Amino acid sequence: MNTVQTAPGVFGTELVDLTQHEIQALKTEFNLADAHTHQRQSPSQRAIVARLPQLWYEAEDGKQADYENRFIEAFFRLHGQPTAPPLRRTLLSYAASISTLVAAMYLKRRRMSVSLVEPCFDNLHDVLSNVGVPLYPFAESLLDDPATLYDNLAATVRTDALFLVDPNNPTGATLLRHGRRGFEEVVRFCRDHDKLLLVDFCFAAFTLFDDSLDRFDVYALLEESGVSYVALEDTGKTWPVQDAKAALLTCSRDIWPELYNIHTSVLLNVSPFVLNMLTEYIEDSAADRMTSVRSVLDTNRSAAVRALAGSPLVYQEPVAKVSVAWFRVCPPLFSATRLQGLLAADELYLLPGRYFHWSEPSRGEEYVRLALARDPRMFAEAMTRLRALLDTQVTGWAAP
Repeated sequence: MNTVQTAPGVFGTELVDLTQHEIQALKTEFNLADAHTHQRQSPSQRAIVARLPQLWYEAEDGKQADYENRFIEAFFRLHGQPTAPPLRRTLLSYAASISTLVAAMYLKRRRMSVSLVEPCFDNLHDVLSNVGVPLYPFAESLLDDPATLYDNLAATVRTDALFLVDPNNPTGATLLRHGRRGFEEVVRFCRDHDKLLLVDFCFAAFTLFDDSLDRFDVYALLEESGVSYVALEDTGKTWPVQDAKAALLTCSRDIWPELYNIHTSVLLNVSPFVLNMLTEYIEDSAADRMTSVRSVLDTNRSAAVRALAGSPLVYQEPVAKVSVAWFRVCPPLFSATRLQGLLAADELYLLPGRYFHWSEPSRGEEYVRLALARDPRMFAEAMTRLRALLDTQVTGWAAP
């Protein structure tokens, strides 16, 4: 029997979260762990790179506020959210985790408890928990049917706030499968029961220009409802910009002054050069309707499904075609953690599902996550290696 341990952390102990796994994965040849963008530039994106000196000097000569406003307006225009920019309630930071930390500090100051969706990327749980916010899980499946969604939340959520991820990382689940109705029911519940609504929209770009989904003007719904809300958005999972990214936090009028004061205690501004560059990438994707981003993901998703067909890793079809793929671990495999350790020893790194199930990690042992935002040639080679390892190793895997 193979006995594979997870990689030791920096202090010699077992890795404790997904980010620590992703740090280890950065050392491997076939890194399919983090969902950051590692694919190559499209032809039009290469033209942006060629203009970086020009964009640098433009930012050097311009006003910070002008680059902030231009970025915010371009971002929300691409996302079809015309209500958001005129609100003037969007705060920028250089990572979604920083925006999440600002929200967590507000929750802690207000002594609010939170119901957080499960599964989700464990960074959300960890940031809130490390600040001292009480957290309780609610199952993603409670949101499946708009006809029962309201009653499900009313029977389950006893906290002060509700925290959703839409589309969800890692499953690709989204309320947009129901058009407006799913979001309307969530907002109605939060308004009727006086809950603060937090939504992580960091994967929302993958719902754009998708005929099966329609990301309507969510901010119009939020504003018209009068609900208290915090919305988090991000560029880091969308464009191949070597982690030169920006995150956006937008909130309702009632909590804006306090969130603004917390934010300014953390951060002054995001680099005007980065904002200038990101705006160019946004405009490029608006012009090609996200084709350069979507084509890489579609190619790699298809390669993964083909390579793993008939193996013990069974693809879980997402609602939104996000930049990660979620696979169920089936017999004779029995442990995502053991599988991940075996693959990592052969320079191929994916993420075990246990950390996504932050309240009950054992449930996550049935899943692994593969990142798709990679160069297709490298990804295809990684799939060939993954299938070969499964075919040669799987016969010896039996539950102890």
